[in-house]
Amino acid sequence: MARASEPQSRFISNFGLQVLAGMAIGLVLGLLARSIGPAGDAPNGLAQTLDLIGSIFVQLLKALVPPLIFAAIVTSIVNLRDLTNAARLVGQTLLWFAATALIAVLIGIMLGVTIQPGVAAGVAHEAAAAPKTVGTWLDFLKGLIPANGFGIYASSKTGDDGTVTTSIGFNALQIIVLSIAVGAAALRSGAAAEPFIGFVRGLLAVMRRLLWWVIRLTPIGSAGLIGTAVVKYGWDALAGLSWFAAAIYIGLGLVLFVVYPTLLLLNGISPRRFFAGAWPAIQLGFVSRSSVGTLPVTERSAELLGVPRSYASFAVPLGSTTKMDGCAAIYPAVSAIFVAQFYGLPLGLTDYGLIIVTSVLGSAATAGLTGATVMLTLTLSTLGLPLEGAGLLLAIDPILDMGRTATNVAGQILVPMIVAKREGILEKSVADGVLAEV
Repeated sequence: MARASEPQSRFISNFGLQVLAGMAIGLVLGLLARSIGPAGDAPNGLAQTLDLIGSIFVQLLKALVPPLIFAAIVTSIVNLRDLTNAARLVGQTLLWFAATALIAVLIGIMLGVTIQPGVAAGVAHEAAAAPKTVGTWLDFLKGLIPANGFGIYASSKTGDDGTVTTSIGFNALQIIVLSIAVGAAALRSGAAAEPFIGFVRGLLAVMRRLLWWVIRLTPIGSAGLIGTAVVKYGWDALAGLSWFAAAIYIGLGLVLFVVYPTLLLLNGISPRRFFAGAWPAIQLGFVSRSSVGTLPVTERSAELLGVPRSYASFAVPLGSTTKMDGCAAIYPAVSAIFVAQFYGLPLGLTDYGLIIVTSVLGSAATAGLTGATVMLTLTLSTLGLPLEGAGLLLAIDPILDMGRTATNVAGQILVPMIVAKREGILEKSVADGVLAEV
């Protein structure tokens, strides 16, 4: 087994270097396109090309991820019957999800109170505007129930010229709920469900292969996504909200490079080896801004680090929609404190308690491909803070979302690895080089 993993390990390592190269090229091309400027009323040709490349890459991920989530979770639930401690694994996974989210939100509160980004904000109150998408607890609870058998929805948008554009999307959380129900039903159906289980396993194998082909395009997609971000946002947008952005990235850095390594060491796992195995997934999360879209690489990284596939195929897809230390813990905590400080509204101990509860329990509200607007507005509405404050922060959201998603992805590998180690199922043939010499 160790021999079989060596070529994959070398590919993962080379893949990470390729993604880095793609990011560097995208940065250079983005700066070049920004220096050229627009061609009349439209972006220049280079900017349009970068946007097209990035959009196609993300669209490919969107098209293939829903069936992967469904097949992976149904198969993993069925495979859990082969594990004697399946219920304990599920419980430990959820417990560690909540524990790490609690640590992250406490760091976010500490930074918000210490740095006071709302007091130092260099933006005018007139720039505030309520966001179009607002999250509420009622919408979150209603969103748990699948609207159809596929968790797919259509939305229409009317442009300034009157044209109506219809787009198709999916609710990842609904797919998770549906998949868990189908997997449990298949498990309870016994022998009669074996043909269906065989079909789902075949579907999973096919979707893994298709998605891996798309993932191989990541270096090219990275160039397009990073280049487009530079063209659209540059760093000018950060000027008025520099302290807010600094607080977010300091918090992300503390979680990613202090909290996670500490937890790894406490559980006898080498942080250096962890990051060596998880870095390609972290990179992809950074450039794609999509925990769900990064799922294939995240799951592969977890398996190469010794997490059994039967467990990784359950924990990683679940984590891709509910394990959000960046989007659902640090970000809403700092943002809520920013909005309160910006409008001169005092926060008490009860308010900080609500931030903690909302962040730990509401992580699943961020389920989707990109962004954390729903979680942000959910936190603000729970605290009774002006939703217009969220409009200030959306201008630089893509820049922050890259770091948030990278932290999310790291946590989605960290928790299954720690749980596997504590339960004695971390595969030694793969993980011998990962275990710390303690």
